[in-house]
Amino acid sequence: MPRIGLISDTHGTVSPRILDFFSGCDEIWHAGDIGNVETAAELASFKPLKAVYGNIDGTEVRISYPKNLVFLCGEVKVLITHIGGYPGHYEKEARQLIEIHQPGLFISGHSHILKVMYDKKHSLLHINPGAAGNSGFHHLITCVRFVIEGKDIRDLEVFEKQR
Repeated sequence: MPRIGLISDTHGTVSPRILDFFSGCDEIWHAGDIGNVETAAELASFKPLKAVYGNIDGTEVRISYPKNLVFLCGEVKVLITHIGGYPGHYEKEARQLIEIHQPGLFISGHSHILKVMYDKKHSLLHINPGAAGNSGFHHLITCVRFVIEGKDIRDLEVFEKQR
């Protein structure tokens, strides 16, 4: 029963308070705009890291992490991409990936806006953890953690603090 810490848009900065929030997690998943390989290495040295690159990430990050990730966690198929949109407003490529892979959990970042929405049309849960870094228009730093047990995604908790 893995406990997942989900983060996005760190833009090269990870607050120690976020690491405290993720201390009981088994893995960290990053939905892009990591910022640099040093930030990825810091997260990966703290907990096992699954990540995708985002639009601000340079060559070093893009060499180390894919644009999209599809994998099973428990019995839940997970799709992670950086620019994805949200139910009813998916980006074209994200919509195509959703139709091909039919995930139960679709994760994206980019907007810097925390969203947790169920998509009835595609029978999936969408999570955007918002932004955890100091760059961008957002005023709150946010991320989430949750548990996947079998087919269930549960115990979702939100971390939120002023930037």
